[in-house]
Amino acid sequence: MSVCGEAVGAGSLPSELVVHIFSFLAAPDRLRASAACSHWRECLFYPALWPRLRLSLRVSPAERPRLEFLMRKCGWFVRELRVQFAADNYPTGGGGAAAAGEGAAVAGDGEAPPPLSPRWLDLLRTYLELVLCVLSSVRNNRNLQKLSLFGDISILQQHGSISNTYLGKVDPDGKKIKQIQQLFEEILGNSRQLKWLSCGLMLQIVTPTSLSSLSNPIANTMEHLSLLDNHIPGNTTLITAVELERFVNLRSLALDFCDFTAEMARVLADSNHVPLHRLSLLVHSVSIMHKSLDNMPKDENWQALTRNSTNLRVYIMAFDVKSDDMLRILKPSIPLERIHFDSYVTCVSGAVVDLISRQYDKFLTHFILMNDVIDMSAFPDLSDNRNEDPLVLLAWRCTRLSLLAVHGYTVWAHNLIAIARLRGSDLKVLEVTEESIEFDQGELADQDVDPVHNFIEQVSLGLGRPWHAVMDIELLSVFTEPTRHFYREMQSFSEGI
Repeated sequence: MSVCGEAVGAGSLPSELVVHIFSFLAAPDRLRASAACSHWRECLFYPALWPRLRLSLRVSPAERPRLEFLMRKCGWFVRELRVQFAADNYPTGGGGAAAAGEGAAVAGDGEAPPPLSPRWLDLLRTYLELVLCVLSSVRNNRNLQKLSLFGDISILQQHGSISNTYLGKVDPDGKKIKQIQQLFEEILGNSRQLKWLSCGLMLQIVTPTSLSSLSNPIANTMEHLSLLDNHIPGNTTLITAVELERFVNLRSLALDFCDFTAEMARVLADSNHVPLHRLSLLVHSVSIMHKSLDNMPKDENWQALTRNSTNLRVYIMAFDVKSDDMLRILKPSIPLERIHFDSYVTCVSGAVVDLISRQYDKFLTHFILMNDVIDMSAFPDLSDNRNEDPLVLLAWRCTRLSLLAVHGYTVWAHNLIAIARLRGSDLKVLEVTEESIEFDQGELADQDVDPVHNFIEQVSLGLGRPWHAVMDIELLSVFTEPTRHFYREMQSFSEGI
């Protein structure tokens, strides 16, 4: 400016320098700066500034113009795209509240599904439009290396076979669904660098033929594959053992447990396949209802898999699964590192917790136990008719345990103190809701000591840090948004190789 005169301003800076300066801005600030002038807007959407996009979209019509603008600017060159579709507030009335809940009842054969409120129909219609916007913008992107899509609004994940009834009201001829499926297959067919593909609980975006769109060279070099979808009807699976043979370079995999068969375990255990490091499995009562557990891997299959993949760790999320089924599923040779139980009708038994503590003592680091009961006055007690509390035994046996979260099960105060003392500062996260904690009558009868204050003090001393029970369950996504929590944790678990 001293050379050219005071009339020269920041707008005269070379584009390369402007791009470099803006590279220090956070993504939201870049978007705000793009509104300053056309020169800045041109510089701010330089591909080097947007190697990745991570979007959490409210399913609202107000999101569409902003999404279209951003995807039009970045969709053709972005290398990593993660999109989460989420409804902030589930509509109530006409099946809205029930449908939104994770534990909504499933309509039986021949029963009509509950009617949806107009707001629900608007939500589904908007959802389809936003998905179309995202997929159409990246259909010709050959630089795409990571694609992750998660649909948190899916009422269909709980209603299985009745999903077509709901979609039929907003997409009567199925054109939008077909267009979405075709766009998804186009993206896979056009990809030249794709290493990470993750699709969780989206509404019919993936079909059993989708993966055939991937060329052999891309399938051979894929490192992560996640296909989680509970509303696929009947015995349909999104990937077969034969299809999995092409993915010889997979290091992490996430599937519905009922889709992970003994034959798949044999494919992954083959010496031609690189060692698998992370395996995430979603066990859902709806899937078990429509599919059989007879084809699941036997213990010898797990043994063969771990021989080829010595560093393999497994993450299991169980939605409302009966204890008898869990006892069948939990084979001794599974290298189980994390397990998350989420129940609405069927509670986890003490026998299941005891089995986990005995079989996976060398691996287990994360244990989440949630029961979303309506009657807050009568939580199940895992220690009933037992000499030792199963959670205390879990803390004693599993020496690597670093996260324990409990809601909806009775946890006695003296047992929680024992857990804190057993694991100490190694237990990095201990989340127990206030309503889950019970005190012995003897503790409450002691007039000289405030039992609650003494309890908190003893747990804090055991952990070596200040501790308090969870007072507001709404503050923890692990309790209020279990599906989203699992998907987010699965992503980080798969990346942490």
